[in-house]
Amino acid sequence: MSLKQSVESEIKKAMIARDKDRLRALRSIKSMIMLEETKGSEKGMTEEEELKLLTKAAKQRKDSLEIFQQQNREDLAATEQSELEVISEFLPKQFTEEEVEAELKSIIAEVGAEGPKDMGKVMGQATKRLAGKADGKMISQKVKELLA
Repeated sequence: MSLKQSVESEIKKAMIARDKDRLRALRSIKSMIMLEETKGSEKGMTEEEELKLLTKAAKQRKDSLEIFQQQNREDLAATEQSELEVISEFLPKQFTEEEVEAELKSIIAEVGAEGPKDMGKVMGQATKRLAGKADGKMISQKVKELLA
């Protein structure tokens, strides 16, 4: 089942349950999918494109959540938090720091990276292999630590 189909199915469930917060988040995801489909080809989106789209949406919610919390806007922060939780349901399970570190060590060994100058090589492989499974900031931070 494609992401669009599963989101539409969840929208129906949310409508029946009269869950306004969940419905708003699901409609937001559907809107993003439909917008992206109008840009792309006729055949629809690939799983990789769907994953990128969801990751982008989750990152936007996290950033907004941080800003609203800094400004003591708990009402808006709660909305962003609830949308982030719904989006997270459709994302693959996130790696822990230990799992990311283990994966990065194997990438460093494969690439033969020796120091900070090789960070670009490692990040290129890491972003491909860990796409959607780990936050880009955490990946970057761990690479810096391991290559220092």
